[in-house]
Amino acid sequence: MKTYETVIGLEVHLQLDTRTKIFCGCVTHFGKDANSQTCPVCLGLPGSLPVLNQKVLEYGMKIGLALNCAINTFVKFDRKNYYYPDLPKAYQISQYDFPIAKKGSLTITTGEQTKKIGITRAHMEEDAGKLIHSPEIKCSLVDYNRTGIPLVEIVSEPDMRSSQEAYDYLTSLKLLMEYLDVSDCDMEKGSLRCDANVSIREAGNQEFGTKTELKNLNSFKAVKAAIDYEVARQIKMVEAGERIVQETRLWNDEKQMTFSMRSKEEAHDYRYFPEPDLVPFTITENDIEKVRKTLPEFPLEKLDRFIRQYQLSDYDANVLVQDKQLAKFFEDCVMQWNAPKKICNWITSVLKQELNKRKINISEMRLTSGYFVGLIKNVEEGVVSNLVGKEILTIMLDTGRTCMSIIEEKGLRQVSDDNALGAIIDTVLVENASIVEQIKGGKESAIGFLVGQAMKKTQGKANPKKIGELIKGRFQNG
Repeated sequence: MKTYETVIGLEVHLQLDTRTKIFCGCVTHFGKDANSQTCPVCLGLPGSLPVLNQKVLEYGMKIGLALNCAINTFVKFDRKNYYYPDLPKAYQISQYDFPIAKKGSLTITTGEQTKKIGITRAHMEEDAGKLIHSPEIKCSLVDYNRTGIPLVEIVSEPDMRSSQEAYDYLTSLKLLMEYLDVSDCDMEKGSLRCDANVSIREAGNQEFGTKTELKNLNSFKAVKAAIDYEVARQIKMVEAGERIVQETRLWNDEKQMTFSMRSKEEAHDYRYFPEPDLVPFTITENDIEKVRKTLPEFPLEKLDRFIRQYQLSDYDANVLVQDKQLAKFFEDCVMQWNAPKKICNWITSVLKQELNKRKINISEMRLTSGYFVGLIKNVEEGVVSNLVGKEILTIMLDTGRTCMSIIEEKGLRQVSDDNALGAIIDTVLVENASIVEQIKGGKESAIGFLVGQAMKKTQGKANPKKIGELIKGRFQNG
């Protein structure tokens, strides 16, 4: 039986988070009224002239450097000519033969294996508008607000061999772009869009098979599912003796299948030619070095440092690093109290659970790093129990108040006084005579039940460790 190898290349369109569009001064706020953020330049009206947004050039270089690319010092824009209703000029200003960056790589981790995925190129271009299909009025509408928003298209080499590798490539790329602070990478807003080129070949064969391009992939989960479906479809066709056609296929998330959109048997002639309204220019090595100095610590570098500097496990460090803001919050806390493992445990368990429950990220919460450290300290010092500490965190997130103000107002201080706890233990022992006999008979594990009963009587305010010690002392003393 023949075995097949999957060959995958990805094209990622990244919408840059700039204040204005790439060639005009229109703002780029998402969700505004349709066609309210347009001007003669982005609508391509006669006599209007584009002017390059300098921030876009800076971001383009930043992305290229982060992807280990060579930066082209000769910057030229080109016209990509094609007609579509959401493209008002009937051409797109893009880069053809001189992309801002080329020949790079991105290292990914799949399972326990690391792999370097080649980056063919990254080029700057303008986005098109958005078509809105309305079944109610049986027509399509066009919103040109998105027209002219800056994009960087990142094209990978066909180096991925499974849908999981494609998924890991996308998550690694997204995280890197978030660390660069060049895009919000929000797929729901269309800030990050992906097309997948998929083909199969017999294992051991070095020649590429006929590829299909998959579009309408609106989540990383959809990318993975669409690739799996397409690979299975292509293998089934080959096994049946059918010919795979080069085409563009759309992913239907509801039906979990791809279907044909248009044939690509003949390459589309975009008639590229230099953009006459934008004069080519050069950037110097000094310009590139200035941008290089603005690069942040990358995710893999931060992961390695967190493990070494804070003695965190691979798992814990990874949880923190996967969220740029979470990693920063962790380090802000550690700067105020040098207890990285305790702080990490609270962040990765209790705090993340609370954030997930509220469906917010860490930058949206009403809790400062100082207040959070204060809470953990109070738990560690025995002012409140661990259980009560979790309840206090919930209140802190709801109100933005300090831990101590909540403790004082609600009388939540942990009871650790021997005399007070002794009286409670006496009551618990009388009420649970059968359990006492089991413990005397050698079943020491039943002590935990008595501790729980004592905690109930104090509404969780007692020090459980202290209660346990006092109960054990009673039995040791006969």
